[in-house]
Amino acid sequence: MRIADRLVWRDGALTEGHRRVPEETAVALTYNGGTQAVMMATPQDLSDFAIGFSLNEGLITSRDDITSLDVVELDDGIELRMWLPDAFAERLAERRRNIAGPTGCGLCGIDSLAEAVRPAAHVPQGRRFTPREIMTALAAIEPLQKLNHETRAVHAAAFWTPARGIVALREDVGRHNALDKLAGHLTQTHSTASEGLVIMTSRVSVELVQKAAAMGAPILVAVSAPTALAIRMAEAAGITLIAVARNDGFEIFTHPERISPEAGARSPHTDKSHVA
Repeated sequence: MRIADRLVWRDGALTEGHRRVPEETAVALTYNGGTQAVMMATPQDLSDFAIGFSLNEGLITSRDDITSLDVVELDDGIELRMWLPDAFAERLAERRRNIAGPTGCGLCGIDSLAEAVRPAAHVPQGRRFTPREIMTALAAIEPLQKLNHETRAVHAAAFWTPARGIVALREDVGRHNALDKLAGHLTQTHSTASEGLVIMTSRVSVELVQKAAAMGAPILVAVSAPTALAIRMAEAAGITLIAVARNDGFEIFTHPERISPEAGARSPHTDKSHVA
């Protein structure tokens, strides 16, 4: 994070001032000496990012597949240097990415339409949650967004369980990066995504659904609205997609069976229509 000088125009007057802004740097993810992706990211929790990205993109199947991981700072960015067993060489060749993506680009480097909309993994059933639990989880996130409190310029991805509250929260200028960082942390701490809620402080795009499915997260909660493709992907993956989640409620778009009505709550008389 840095302090940036600024001029402020308000109430008909121009004044000088300062603002805290987040860092953004090029982060190259390299495997066995070759660059697979270059992402613009917030340079913190980078080991989590390397592991989570590798898992969510299907480049590895477990943390143990990475035999070594080094975070190397260079003049023009940061390299996350990973080495995998030779058996992964063919998979890497198929997914090779040698282009730089914009901030938080979840699909940069994809070289086919089929890969861009690849079917998501089908998630386990997991447990049920009440609306009260979901609202409790949402309320717990805001105080922990330290970087966003100071900059108002980053997204957060968090994991919450009834027994432990917020287990982990990761921030980044890119929402996809934040989710990858969260996934990396969960796998290193042996936390199971099916036990709780994954919460995003962003809109829901199809890439976020694909990454949540790769994590095995049955419920994805977001503060903004989803795209139509994200809804279709969540439906197919068996994910309960909750969005437009605010302090006064939320909207359930897919698989509402995981949400248990509160005692005395009214059951809505809704149809079963789906987004086309």
